[in-house]
Amino acid sequence: MEDPKKNSILIVDDEESNIMALSHILSPLYNVCTSKDGPEAIEIARGFQPDVILLDVLMPGMDGYAVIEDLKECEETRKIPVIFLSWAGDEENEKKGLGLGAADYISKPFDPVIVLLRIQNQIRIINRFRMAEKESMVDQLTALPNRRSFDDRLNMEWVRAIRDNTPISLLVIDIDRFKEYNDAYGHAQGDAALVAMADVITKSISRPGDFVARWGGEEFIVLLPDTDPKGALHIAERIRTEIGATVIPRADGAETKLTVSIGAKTKARTPGDSRKTFISEADRALFRAKEAGRDRVCLAR
Repeated sequence: MEDPKKNSILIVDDEESNIMALSHILSPLYNVCTSKDGPEAIEIARGFQPDVILLDVLMPGMDGYAVIEDLKECEETRKIPVIFLSWAGDEENEKKGLGLGAADYISKPFDPVIVLLRIQNQIRIINRFRMAEKESMVDQLTALPNRRSFDDRLNMEWVRAIRDNTPISLLVIDIDRFKEYNDAYGHAQGDAALVAMADVITKSISRPGDFVARWGGEEFIVLLPDTDPKGALHIAERIRTEIGATVIPRADGAETKLTVSIGAKTKARTPGDSRKTFISEADRALFRAKEAGRDRVCLAR
């Protein structure tokens, strides 16, 4: 059984003795999966998503060079570091492998200390990369996904909605008179209000597939897959009501409240639709809500 706390290694080598030797070295510290040929290794890498791949250079049929080329061309596997396995002194193969994107080399026969150190180096690098990538997708104030993260999610849900012929809805939420609130109580209180709004919006949606992000400034955005106009309006009204009832305390103990205006848009499967139009129509509905007096929901026509 795999330990979810451990990093994972895929060993690819056609020699059973090499697989056994590496598994003996690595199994105490990592989740290990193995393969003896290239095509199977590629399939496992796409499904298993290991943190590091140890790949033998010389294998019958599909060799290590062909395998790494395939891995680097696939979106799901191109970022997985590959460490080539080859006999010591094989400089030409080493140069070729590094040119194809190999992260490192481990020489045969295996030195357990060298194997562990080289893998640890790659694990350290990939963990740092993942942390930086994660931070780049999160709004630092509210801890919600940011605009970049939302764009990625919309792209995925958009394709799914078209494929499954299901509606997809969008809510654009703007805090009413937030500049006045900031001017009256200061930016620290404004930040506290944004955090409170993020919490209320997040708790107002319940399905695992629904997605909340900070759009920027005092705006938030909610993506509702498989949701028709009636469902979108229901959720939008719930958010508006909950926010209106939320007390945001000040440092001196005084209580403050805010309201929001919300623009809603549902996309059905219509030829020529675009993500940009989808968002802009929700934005226009938000503008109509503001013009109509704020603290309300407007559905895009």
